[in-house]
Order: sequence, then C-alpha cells, then structure tokens
Amino acid sequence: MTPAQTAKATLARLHAAHPEARYELNWTTPFELLVATILAAQCTDERVNRVTATLFKKYPGPQALADADTAALEEDLKPTGFYKQKTKSVQTMSRALLKDFGGEVPRTIAELTTLPGVARKTANVVLNTAFNLPSGIIVDTHVVRVSQRLGLTKKKKPEDIEQELMKLVPQAEWTFFGPAMVLHGRYTCTARKPQCGTCPLSDVCPKIGVDPA
Repeated sequence: MTPAQTAKATLARLHAAHPEARYELNWTTPFELLVATILAAQCTDERVNRVTATLFKKYPGPQALADADTAALEEDLKPTGFYKQKTKSVQTMSRALLKDFGGEVPRTIAELTTLPGVARKTANVVLNTAFNLPSGIIVDTHVVRVSQRLGLTKKKKPEDIEQELMKLVPQAEWTFFGPAMVLHGRYTCTARKPQCGTCPLSDVCPKIGVDPA
C-alpha cells in the first residue's frame, strides 16, 4: 500500500475504534487546557489531571497564576516533574498572555507560539481541542511512533512528521486524527510489546521497526 492508501485505511479504522477521540487532559477553559498541556510534558495525563483538579480552583485564570507565589506554585506542581521549569513556564506564559492578549487565549498558531513555552504541538492541542480549529495535526511521541510503524513517514522530527501527515489526511479530519492516533499509540501501538494481535490496523500496517514477538 502507498502511504496515502494506508492513511485512508487508518483514518477509517480509527473512526471505528475511537469515534469520540479526545485529548485526555481535563479542562473547562482554553486557558486551563493550555496550562495542562504545558504540565503534561514528561508526565502522564492522569497525573496532570490529579494536579489540575485542585490547581485550577486555587489559581482560577492567568492573573492568579501570574501573581502566584513562586515557591508555593512549585510545591503545587511538584507531582508533575520538572516542577521548577514548569512553574517558570506557566507563570511567564500567563504574564505574556495578559500583556499581549488581554488574558484571552489566541486562536492562531502564529499568535499562540509567541507565548513562552508554547511550541507548535501545544498550540495544536489547544486549537484542535478547545476551538475545534484544524490548525495542524497533534504530533507527540505516540503519533511519531505510530506514524513511523505504519510507514506514513520516514521523518524523525515532529514538525516534519506533521507536515507529511497534513498532506495525507484531509484537513477536515485533522482535529480527530491527532487525538485518535494518540489514543491508539497509548493503548494499542505501545512502545514496548505493541498489541498487534488485536490491533484494528494490523492488516494494513507494515509494522516498521516492530520486533517480532
């Protein structure tokens, strides 16, 4: 199969397997999703959700986080790992959001990525998920792995992989495809011992780089 054929088959089967695919971080506002996505670096969504359940009540919005006592915020974020850097990222982002955008999360990649600590993947998570805008395709470690195993790309950098996927997947499907691929990589096409025997993509997947069981 060509990459285009594989992508078409993958999309159809992901719709069947994950019809309500969504990013698994909990949020009620675009700002909360932005903060949660920053905290999710090198941390599980489950742990981030436990932290943000109380964090967003204690700091309800960008002004509260911008003004927060740094040492206290570090303690709050400690369970997510790399808490000193994440505290700095969240506070500098909040201050820039207030200064440059009046505290409102912008709706374009170009504007979002001017915020400290916000790269393209984080921006896509917010735009795809909070605003349902097909700004691009979310590419995290799961999407990188699944895309390479399926033969959809030979690239290694997330930015390059995203560009290739955007050529293979219709734009109207971008907001679904990213979260669905994340879920597939998290629960089926895992880094170690992928569940090829029960995978809905098994017969269209060349299993590139997968060690035989």
